[in-house]
Parts: sequence; C-alpha cells; structure tokens
Amino acid sequence: MPSSISHVPALPAMGAGILLRALFKRQRHPLPGTMPELSSAYRLDRLPLDDIARYRAAFGFASDRTPLTWWYLLAQRAHLATMLAPGFPFRIAGLVHMDNALRACQEPTPGQPLLIATVLRLLPPSSSGALRCLLETTGSSDGARVFSCSSTYLIRRGARGGASPEEGGAPRGIVAAQWTLDAAAGRRYARVSGDWNPIHLTGWSARLMGMRAPIIHGMHTLATSCAALERETGKHARAIDCRFRAPVALGSTVALSFDAALGEFVVEAAGRPAVTGSIALA
Repeated sequence: MPSSISHVPALPAMGAGILLRALFKRQRHPLPGTMPELSSAYRLDRLPLDDIARYRAAFGFASDRTPLTWWYLLAQRAHLATMLAPGFPFRIAGLVHMDNALRACQEPTPGQPLLIATVLRLLPPSSSGALRCLLETTGSSDGARVFSCSSTYLIRRGARGGASPEEGGAPRGIVAAQWTLDAAAGRRYARVSGDWNPIHLTGWSARLMGMRAPIIHGMHTLATSCAALERETGKHARAIDCRFRAPVALGSTVALSFDAALGEFVVEAAGRPAVTGSIALA
C-alpha cells in the first residue's frame, strides 16, 4: 500500500454500528453561521469486486465496468462518517437527499487502494429559511481521480408559502423503461447497498420513523434508471446529475422517459415527476 495513505483510517463499513449512531445522534443548536467546513479522508484498501458484481446483477447492468451509481455507496459511507463527527451539530435521521451528481473518471487498477476524501459545507439558508448541506467526495488512486460525488441534503425545511411553480415539466422523449416496486424492493436494495434506513424497509419500520408508508431509496430509482438507459443505448454512463423531487412508495409503478437528443430523463410515479436529471453516455 502506498505510504502516502497507509496512515489514513479505513472507510467505515455500512454496518449496524454506524447506522445506529446515525439514527440516534442528538442535535445541538449552533449559532447561525458558526459551523466550519468539515473535511475527512478514508482509505479503501481494494475494491470489493464481489459486491460490485452483486450490484450489477441486481440492476441488470450489462457492462463489466463499475456502475456509475455504485460509486455513491462509497461516498455515502464517507458522508455518514463525516456527519457523525462532533463538528456536525445536526441530526442525521430525517435528512432528505435532494440532489446528486456523479462522475466516473477512470477504472482503478484492481487491488489498488483508494483515497476517499470529503468536504462538508453548510449552505446559506434559503429565502424560506430552509437549511441544506453540501458534501463533495472524491475517490482517487495513486493521485489520479477515479470518481466524484456531490450530494445536497436538506437539514431543515423552510416556511411554507404559496404554491411553488412546478419544476421539471412533463416527461419528454420516449418511455425507456417501466417497473413496479414490490414490498421487498427496499430490503433487497439494503442488502446490496448496506443502507438499512427503516423508512425503506417495511410499513411498521417506516411508521416508527414518522412515515405513512415505506418509500424506495432514491439511489435505487437512479440506479434502475441508469441501468435501463445503458441497456437502451448500448453505452455506459460516465456522468449523471439528478434532483430527487418526490418520494416513491413501495408498490408504485414507475416510468422512465428519456430524451436522447438532450440527454435528459424524467422518472414518474403516481402521476408526478419523482426524479429528473441528465446523463452523459459514452
């Protein structure tokens, strides 16, 4: 292992320990504007090739490349570890994943360690008082960037005003895929991702967290869409930007529309856009 990262702590696994710490972290009340920028660095000794293969099979990725959306699983582990630091004063349970941008730069050499570096910034409150944080994560091997992930999470909702204009518009392009989520979809994704957030698992666990019904992970919807577009076009995704607009309940039928000319997609469920974004296919 290169001496430059041998001293860096190992990237925490998505086990019961870190998930329980995230669920039960207490909130402190910092003075406005007092939270400094937080940074973290972790090492991954080697890519978990068996886990990546299971992820590919779960979503039907045809290529033997590391799926673009799989890199979020590494970033998510770094996000949780960074937010568990004392410098992040907010509760983690209840944070809402608002948007995500992923870039794949190159395939790492098998067996080579990765350095996973994250910077967390608290964004200025919106005009309604909503509070968000931005986490920017990069993965590199021998100094060369392998992937980047930028995620925004909603910490506190703003005051409700009048009706806001509809964003995203109606789906454009052709319907590229359609699928129905069964009651076990959230648990299957948890097994390949390690994300056992109760709101995604069963009716009773979702209600325990204040949800009316369980919803699917936003990154499950994105991964399903990414795999479908790769199969549709015969190309692989190298960049994707998305906005999570509405939750998708287990049991829903989901439709993916794609405008190949613009590289834009819309995922619809229950008659409204749930995820919108753009994808770059190579």
